[in-house]
Amino acid sequence: MTDRVGERAVVLGGSMAGLLAARVLADSYDEVLVVERDTISGTTTARKGVGQGRHVHGLLARGQQILDELFPGFTRDAVEAGIPTGDLGELRWFFNGRRLSPGTTGLICVSATRPVLESRVRERVSALPGVVLLEQYDIVGLVTDEYRDTVTGVRVQSQEAGSQERTIDADLVVDATGRGSRTPLWLEEFGYERPDEERIRIDLSYTTRKFRLRDEAVLDGDLSINPVSSPSHRRGAFLSRIEDGLVVVSLTGVLGDSAPADLPGFLEWTRTLPVSDIYDVIHDAEPVDDGAVFRYPASQRRRYERLSRFPGRFLVLGDAACSFNPVYGQGMTVAALEALVLREHLSRGEVDPTAFLADIAQVIEVPWQFSAGADLGYPEVEGERTPEWEASGAFMAALHAAAVVDGEVTATFMRVAGLVATPDALMSPDMLRRVEEGAAKAALPLAA
Repeated sequence: MTDRVGERAVVLGGSMAGLLAARVLADSYDEVLVVERDTISGTTTARKGVGQGRHVHGLLARGQQILDELFPGFTRDAVEAGIPTGDLGELRWFFNGRRLSPGTTGLICVSATRPVLESRVRERVSALPGVVLLEQYDIVGLVTDEYRDTVTGVRVQSQEAGSQERTIDADLVVDATGRGSRTPLWLEEFGYERPDEERIRIDLSYTTRKFRLRDEAVLDGDLSINPVSSPSHRRGAFLSRIEDGLVVVSLTGVLGDSAPADLPGFLEWTRTLPVSDIYDVIHDAEPVDDGAVFRYPASQRRRYERLSRFPGRFLVLGDAACSFNPVYGQGMTVAALEALVLREHLSRGEVDPTAFLADIAQVIEVPWQFSAGADLGYPEVEGERTPEWEASGAFMAALHAAAVVDGEVTATFMRVAGLVATPDALMSPDMLRRVEEGAAKAALPLAA
């Protein structure tokens, strides 16, 4: 291996963030061990370690591009496997109860369930030379040198009865264990400070069921239908065509509101949405499961980049660093962007954790401000509302109104929300004109 950085890297956690980290680490280490508590090989169903695995998942456009970069032909293979796809800007979007005018973005949306998407990534990663999935292992703790300056390995224990704890030596350990990460506690035990945490409490719930449609023509050719929740219309939903000719519907409630999982209650909830589109599609469809509920109390960001000291040969990424409100679909794509940051650092040799954490903080910043800012639109959500936030909220309200009548506004917004374009794309002279004119045009029917 010409670009070898070390002999062994260990990734804690085998979900998307851990798998993508393992993918780039495999280019720089002779061996990459992925330690996972669940059984993951060969599974395409939801598992305990991914709480939201049964529910509608969104991989933003930039995330899809990165998967194709890291795994050439990934999207092509998904299409050939029968996974539905469509243009992100041409989906049936509703903001504030009004349908956005479709706009072609050229950005492909691959509509697979999270377990299926993850399984396709896992197959690619596990096939790489030197990558080993260590399944059904619990993570006991980290191992450091005598000065506690450097992480030198990890202690693990198999879930098999009678197994003994074992130590795995490593040249690099990556924490990708998700929002329940024990790194803050480990740092404290080693004499370091815990990172500051920012939390935006939204008390979100997802209630999800899968259906087989009696006639797919009822979708009118659409890949998904998304009446998005907002302060003006708090109940929202996502309907997506998925593999095997099914649709999955996730109903979203905020601030403690939650849809029932039983079929009559589920259908009745869809009648309370601001538009009837989802009810019209599923009211006579065949249910194929019993439904599931997932609750997400708060978005959480750990500010590791602010710490003055951090142990060497140890990194944190994915939800372990920042866990986003899942309705915005940012988590997997941010993890993919962080994997690219890791690859860039590895190209320089051994990774400096402080520099890496500072760089992924920049990756996190825009999506965090986007989702946290949107959640602060609910008056009950606690957080600082600055004059800049007020101005941004007013502009976004005008933009969403303009998108009702102007597909180019929709397309540009989707490129930004998909993390393909920067927010500056919304502030070009042409877009500012379109937003102003479109918002005025969209308001005309209301004034009549």
